[in-house]
Amino acid sequence: MDLTQGTIKEKQGRAKKMMLWFGIVSLLMTFAGWTSAYIVSSTREDWLSDFSLPTEFYVSTSILIISSLTYILAKKAVKTEKHSLATILLSATLLMGFAFIFFQVKGFSSITSQGFYFTGETSSVTTSYIFLIAAVHILHVIAGIISLIVVLINQLRGKYKNGNTLGIELGATFWHFLDLLWLYLMLFFYFFK
Repeated sequence: MDLTQGTIKEKQGRAKKMMLWFGIVSLLMTFAGWTSAYIVSSTREDWLSDFSLPTEFYVSTSILIISSLTYILAKKAVKTEKHSLATILLSATLLMGFAFIFFQVKGFSSITSQGFYFTGETSSVTTSYIFLIAAVHILHVIAGIISLIVVLINQLRGKYKNGNTLGIELGATFWHFLDLLWLYLMLFFYFFK
């Protein structure tokens, strides 16, 4: 397929998708760097090899997985012209995004209640990496929530009709990326101690 062919709208759509993928790849490289640093730091004497992730992180992970499913169903509802269902599903996804952040913050609180802080005398290199990586992921989830709000507003305005689904496709791709990234991070933290 020749990428230079097509209407201006098709070319703009391909450009937006390409920019999203460039952003995703750069985020992957950033998190790969931090997880690599986590591995290298695990050789330190003060490493906590018996540290367990707080339960709230597992709850937030479940919420994020379900939110990806509701986003998939919302996208399908848009494509089948079931717009009120799509609005409900997008709203549910948005609420789950906020719930994810809520449980992440509760997870941070659980870590600090164990006496571990991000920095200072009571910090640990292990928990400092967990704080850093999870907090940066939360910042990206906030960006995902902002994009989801834009998608929801466009849905309410009736923008996604007659095959015009680029906005919801871009939003869903970013949201699913954030979901998969968090799953990777949770598995990484769980298995690499």
